[in-house]
Amino acid sequence: MKFGDILRELLDEKDITQAKLAEDLNLRSSTVGHYVRNEREPDFELLKSFSAYFHVSIDYLLGNTIQDNYQLTADEQNLLRKYRTLEPEQKELCLYLAQGLIQQNQKKER
Repeated sequence: MKFGDILRELLDEKDITQAKLAEDLNLRSSTVGHYVRNEREPDFELLKSFSAYFHVSIDYLLGNTIQDNYQLTADEQNLLRKYRTLEPEQKELCLYLAQGLIQQNQKKER
């Protein structure tokens, strides 16, 4: 997964807009948009800022780890094993459904 895809997921998971991220990190909104669309990649200093902001490792931001700072539970390992056996279209559907569940949970919290 590319940096922009990971950044987009983090924004969605934390329910943070690109504009808010740009404001918090003193960036232009268009710059964040370039990152999210995988049109640009941040330099090392900015990677450190993203890492601190989202409380994840730089390895995680670069797609080198699937989880950050903790071990997978047995259920998570089982889900990952099953996910890896799916066809690309099925993986896409699975991620779409998961995002829908996350949004549903966020609405309940409001």
